[in-house]
Amino acid sequence: MMLSSMSSLQLSLLGLGAITLGAVVLYNYWTSRKNEPRQADPLIDPVATEPPLESEEKAPPEPILIDDFTNLPQPERKAQLDALIDVIATIEMDHPVSGDAALAALPVTRRVGTKPFHVEGCSELSGEWEPMVAGRRYSAFQAGVQLANRIGPLNNIEFSEFVIKTQAFADAVGGGANFSDMIEEVARARELDQFASEHDAQLGFTLCARAAAWSPGYIQQHAARLGFVAGVIPGRMVLPSAVPGLPPVLSLTFDTQAAMADDPALSAIREFSLSLDVPQIARDDQPFERLRDAARLLAEHMDGVVTDGNGQILGEDVLDQIANDLHHLYDALDARELSAGSPQARRLFS
Repeated sequence: MMLSSMSSLQLSLLGLGAITLGAVVLYNYWTSRKNEPRQADPLIDPVATEPPLESEEKAPPEPILIDDFTNLPQPERKAQLDALIDVIATIEMDHPVSGDAALAALPVTRRVGTKPFHVEGCSELSGEWEPMVAGRRYSAFQAGVQLANRIGPLNNIEFSEFVIKTQAFADAVGGGANFSDMIEEVARARELDQFASEHDAQLGFTLCARAAAWSPGYIQQHAARLGFVAGVIPGRMVLPSAVPGLPPVLSLTFDTQAAMADDPALSAIREFSLSLDVPQIARDDQPFERLRDAARLLAEHMDGVVTDGNGQILGEDVLDQIANDLHHLYDALDARELSAGSPQARRLFS
């Protein structure tokens, strides 16, 4: 009887141990599943990538095997220099010069210090200023250097370098260069830089996961549904402009290392950012409203919260105040003829 009783007790303990072990295994499995980053749905979204900006270098087009080129659309080439944000030196010519010769005379680097340097020609055919093109002839030239950008204003050293480069070009094409006063131009650069510093704005929201982390694919899939496409840098997506060649309206960025991991599905991301470069995007495109809506929708669909990057949740009252401040900023840029999204503003705030 004792032996039988011991066997029953042992069987009871073994059964209890098996149940406990099973419970531990199930708990660990549940915990693992709970902490696993959320994955994208097993649906294949169309692959789209960030279009190049109008200023980026482009690969040569494939050759067109036809004989008649007269009906092919030609890219529009506009003058870039503007007295509003450039120092401009005119180069007078005694006789027209070919575009081929002018292009060969350009300096190797198209920068003066930290500022862009450009040379344009006055077309003998149309009488308008344009970027130089081989095969055309030009009756005059103008060289320019930008007064300021986000690095700072043009200084005396950069102005002197501008004079040297412009004079070398003028000598090469047989022209005479006329320069404005350095002291006046440097002072103008400082004033423009001061204005730009006071009216620059780059907004950023941070979306943080409430519970489970996100995988890169999960973020990409939800962002793609709002129109974002893959950027040229891993971990970056953009909402492209409706006009090809213009800067993207919004940018979305997350951990680059997670995006480049051998198995991104195992990468756990707990936050990513949405950003807007205000002076780069036209007011009529309603970029802040789109930033606000994108942040709200992504937070709702991904179980996240919108913060200011320091962990403070952004309420509607705060967002309304930001919208009001942007209204005044846009007005100030308009009054200075540097409207957000204009070519001049995109160059100045770069």
